[in-house]
Amino acid sequence: MTAAADHSGSARPGAPAGEVKLSISPALALWLIMAGACAVVALAVIKAPHPVQFNLPLLAHTSGLLAGYGVTVMVALMSRAPALERGVGADRLSRWHGLGGRAIIALILIHGIAATVAWSTVQRIPLWTATVNVLHMPGLVAAAAGTLLFLSVGYISARSVRRKLRYETWHFLHLLTYLAIALSFSHELAGPDLAGLPFVQVGWSLLYTFSFGLVLRYRVIAPLTQMWRHRLRVDHVVHEGAGVASVILRGRHLEELQAESGQFFRWRFLTGNLLLSSHPFSLSAPPHPQFLRITVKAVGDGTSLIHAVRPGTMVLAAGPYGAMTNDRRRGRGVLLIGGGVGITPMRALFETLPVPGSALTLLYRATSPEEILFRDELEHIAHQRGAQLIFLTGRSSDPRNAVTAHSLRQMVPDLTSRDVYICASQRFSTAATAGLIQAGLPRRQLHHEEFNF
Repeated sequence: MTAAADHSGSARPGAPAGEVKLSISPALALWLIMAGACAVVALAVIKAPHPVQFNLPLLAHTSGLLAGYGVTVMVALMSRAPALERGVGADRLSRWHGLGGRAIIALILIHGIAATVAWSTVQRIPLWTATVNVLHMPGLVAAAAGTLLFLSVGYISARSVRRKLRYETWHFLHLLTYLAIALSFSHELAGPDLAGLPFVQVGWSLLYTFSFGLVLRYRVIAPLTQMWRHRLRVDHVVHEGAGVASVILRGRHLEELQAESGQFFRWRFLTGNLLLSSHPFSLSAPPHPQFLRITVKAVGDGTSLIHAVRPGTMVLAAGPYGAMTNDRRRGRGVLLIGGGVGITPMRALFETLPVPGSALTLLYRATSPEEILFRDELEHIAHQRGAQLIFLTGRSSDPRNAVTAHSLRQMVPDLTSRDVYICASQRFSTAATAGLIQAGLPRRQLHHEEFNF
């Protein structure tokens, strides 16, 4: 994994001389998160009546503080801060965000139930009466509304529900999380854990300010600044067949983006129904000082509309993001595995990775020969570089298409000494990962990112 602060990496082409690419490794990120959580638990214990009793009031206070702290962590993780995106990786950040979101909802429910039951016990009143009394406390009505919003967002984020929603609908509803946070914040400051501790209240407020400042900086200001600076517009659209089209975008000073093969941007086309949503698409060709290329498969309303976007349409591109670049490489050889439209970042890496041709292999899985994208380009690159190009086409049930430890070792005898990059459907990626691990590939040499919403 990338070092916590990589001072040894050379600057990318077009980067200012002496630039340092800062990144936060997964291990360091987790250590910082856990250190903050321990500090929050310590605060709850310090504020508890002494001698400390491990009872419902302490559970209520601890779970409430941890939920409030967890919110700031989740916001920071999805702020698209370059140091996190480069070091931890977008797919891992997304998984952490999902796990953390479920943990926060559980903590909120524990906090609410434990606090209400504790109040009922202390006051010796029925639970329903205690619930009404609690809602009259400072900020509790707004916090209750925030809790309902958190639960609603959690519900629509469940995979079984999410699959039934259009991406644009899910994305809009997910933004209600910010409203839920705002409604709950006053209760956090006025609650018994922070009340009477002005320095702690200021620190808690600064923590929220910092996490939301990251969002404002990297999700709002940075994309707008880049749009103004680079003036990206659609130059033309090339229909590749099989419901896939490439969009070529031209702009100015694009070398300043410092994009690398294997990375992606979040693209927002400023026209019609595409204006309200952004989509993550990898570069399907190495970045050029004058143009960028992405390749999009029509899998929904938004992606289908992109196929018909008109030349001259302005584009807001946030990024680059992603850590699946040459910086992750450890050894001399590389195996690239692409499935379907997942070939896009692999195609760019296949052309640019500084690896001797004999030590570079691209394995491409497609359901039929007609669905192979960039075939001519890939064959040309393989010929020019002396690299190995393997196509697997046909039914996945065909033994010739099995991606097992045995078949992988046959195709790439020195597999365990190589770095492996994967971009494919979840099913194929899972099968390939299992085969690679069974073949003896160390997990630290396996690099992949998924962009499922």
